[in-house]
Parts: sequence; C-alpha cells; structure tokens
Amino acid sequence: MNLPPSHPILSCEASRAWEHAIFQGDEAKEWPAMLRAGRALAQAIRRDAEEIGGLPDAGRILVLAGKGHNGGDALLAARELCAGRPDARVEVVFAFGERSLRPLAARAWRDLVHGARAQVAKVPAPTGAYDLCLDGVFGFPFRPPAPSHVVALLQRVNAAPIRFRAAVDLPSAGVFRADFTYATGILKEPVVGAPAAGRVCYLDLGFFPAGAGGDARVLLPETLDPLRGWREPTTDKRSHGHAFVLGGSGAYPGAVLLTVLSALRSGAGLVTAFVPEALVAAFAARAPEAIWVGWPQTPAGGLALEGEHLLRARIDRATALLIGPGLGREPETLALAASVAGWSPVPMVIDADGLQREVVCVGRAPRVLTPHAGELERIGGRQVLRAGITLVEKGPVTRICHGPTVLHSFFGGPVLARGGSGDVLAGLIGGLLAQAPADPLGAAARGVVWHGLAADFLAREKGPAATCISELVERLAPALREGSARPCAGGS
Repeated sequence: MNLPPSHPILSCEASRAWEHAIFQGDEAKEWPAMLRAGRALAQAIRRDAEEIGGLPDAGRILVLAGKGHNGGDALLAARELCAGRPDARVEVVFAFGERSLRPLAARAWRDLVHGARAQVAKVPAPTGAYDLCLDGVFGFPFRPPAPSHVVALLQRVNAAPIRFRAAVDLPSAGVFRADFTYATGILKEPVVGAPAAGRVCYLDLGFFPAGAGGDARVLLPETLDPLRGWREPTTDKRSHGHAFVLGGSGAYPGAVLLTVLSALRSGAGLVTAFVPEALVAAFAARAPEAIWVGWPQTPAGGLALEGEHLLRARIDRATALLIGPGLGREPETLALAASVAGWSPVPMVIDADGLQREVVCVGRAPRVLTPHAGELERIGGRQVLRAGITLVEKGPVTRICHGPTVLHSFFGGPVLARGGSGDVLAGLIGGLLAQAPADPLGAAARGVVWHGLAADFLAREKGPAATCISELVERLAPALREGSARPCAGGS
C-alpha cells in the first residue's frame, strides 16, 4: 500500500526521542529549527487571521513565554509578525520571570527586542484588549499540576477580550483556551481532540524523511501534488475516468446536484448522473457538462427498483460509482441501493442515505464509505472495516481509516458545518476515484484534503458566517492553484 503524503503522529516519549536523534541536544542545531518554527508560526497566524479580517498594522500582541522552546518559538513568531508593522505593540509576560529563560529562549527574546521595529515591552500582567495572544508557556515536558500563579495568569488571559488566541504545540496546562493550536515540527498525540486546543494546524519543519513510519498520521498539502502537474498532451476525456452518480429524490434534490457539480470539478473526464426523471431538465440546465439519465420514480419521488436496468446497461462504461447523495430512505430505494452495491463490479463511494448496513456490507468491489458520526454508528462503527473498505470518518478532524492506518486531516473548519458539505466531498472523492480506481485510499485522501483546503480558502475570503456550501465548489480551483506555490519546509 502506497500511503498518501503524510507524517506520523507521535507520543510525547517518541517525540522526545525523535528530536534528540535530530538535534542531540546541540543548540547550534536547535536554533535554526527554532527560527523556522517562528517563521512558520507567523505565516500560519497571518493566513488564519484572514478569516476574521486579518491582524491590524497597529495591532496589540500579547506573548506568554515560559522557560524553553515554546516560549522561544512564540517570541520569534512575534518578531516576524511585526515585520513591516512599526505601529504594532508587543507585550511579553514571562510566566516564570525573565531570568528563568533557557539560552535559546533568551536569544529569541533578544532577537525580538532588537530585531522588531515595533514597540516591545515586558509587562507583569496582561491589561486591556489584544488582537493576538501567543501562548508559549508550557511545552510537552509539562507535568501537572501547574503553579497556581501560572493558572491564574492563564485564566486571566482567557477572560480578556482577545480576537485570536494561538497556542504553540499545546494549550498551556490544558487551561489556556486556544482558537488554533500550531504543532511545530511534530504533531503529538495529546493535541488531537484536546478540548482546549481549538483548531489544530500542523507546521512541517522538515523533521521527517520520506517514508517515516507510523499508523497514526497527519495528511500534508502535498497530497494534492498529483493534481497540480501537467496532463499528457495527447489525453482525451476517456483518459481521466468516468464517474457514475446514483442519487437524488423529490425530498432532497439539491444534494445530488452539489455532488455532480463537485465531481465535474474533480478532473474526471466524464460524469453521468442517474436521478429521478422529474429532475433532469432543471439539472441539465444547471450542469450541461454532465450526462443526465432520468430514472423511473416512486410515488414519493425517489428512485424506483424498475430503473435498475438503466445502470446495468451502462455499468461497463464506469470507472467508479457513487451511491447515496439525496437518495432518501424509502424502502424501495434502499433496496435498489443494496442490489446495486451487491452486483456492481466497479469501485464505489457510498455516502449519505446509502450508508446502511444492508448496502455497505454487500458486494466485493472496493469501496469508500463517508459517514459522519451518526451514520458511522448506524453502519456499526469501525467494525465495518474489512479488506477493500476505506472509511472516511467526517468530523472536526476527519479520519481516513484503511486497515491499521489512520490518516488525520486538519484542513477545513467550522465553515464546513453546513448542509451540503458532505455532498461536495462525496462528489470529489467519487470523481477522483474514477481517475484512480485502483487507489481508493489515495482518492479518499486527495478528496478530503482538497475539500478542506477549499473550505479554508472560502473562510479566509468571506469569513466563517456569511457563506454557502455551493460557493465551496467554486473555491476548489483556486485552492488547488494556491497550493502549487507552497513554500518549502518552514511554511505550511
């Protein structure tokens, strides 16, 4: 199995061992890594702040610095954030006093004082409102309990009016309430799902060689690189797969339309959609690039069993089949879905109402299942995994399970918490699977990462509230092109 571009998620003990193997306690090696971390933090914070309107040039930044590397990372990030902002003000609170700083953190403090063109001040405690707070008090050597004065400091910061709260590696003592936690160099297990961590962002600092092992992994933007290159000049539409979509109903007509629009953007050469016949005219006007096949309807407007011959007659043209978006739960329609899943020979994606045990557990064709938490429970949880099944568990952190491997995607955010988001993802994965039918895991990973990056792009452009999921489809192309100019290690 060829894994998509990804890095291992390590325990705290394994992380310390990995870092020791790289640096061997040599500050001459650790300092360049700290500089990369500071730059990567600043770049990521600038980018993510766009979602709430950006950081003002005359903004006020609070840095909470501990003794060691996390404090040094935060101080260097503050220096980078002040570049070109002479009217900015940085206030630093040393949680254990300035004299407690270890050598590299002290060097980072001197760099901030002498290298930033902004106003820099050491203060005993935070006062008033801030545009950004950088939490660099504790790193992963932290062992509870935290000193009472530090807990009081963190609680005071939590209560302060701060627009953007960013933690370096982890929220200090589990008390600091972060909007984002930036994992620098290595993503550690305790951060994944930590209640105080907010949204997690992994910053690749080049610590891992290609092929570094581990079953728990974090997906990288490079997952999409195969989609960013040239296509063969002699290619034609049949060279890039033919995605079939089976879905839609009178109750949920929009879902299958979103799926088809997304599949068309996936790069698939052909997309054929089998939908209730009453929907064909309107959908063909909305997406004339797709082939629309009208399907006999049940009295309630769902797909009727009698139309199965339409799919059987064409299935040899398909390279992937997607079942489920907008399907509804009529017994006759679900019986149709189970029948198709049982006999279809092509790799398939099963989504939404297609996610029923009687559908996902029949047949031998490889398949990608895309449940959210409720649907996952309905089909029996991870126990449904068997040879040939790739499981995409949708959520704030989307997990892709394939055998013992679990790939984590931290792309996207609350902007995806809208109806239709899963339909767009299903269309992407279905279209990508049509182009790579022998690689369901790769298709799932590329779909999840692309979907998340497009959501990040949309949120930065329009903010987290006033957006529609239909706009997400239009952000797939710019999100893909934005990544083609990705910086080297040290960026994100």
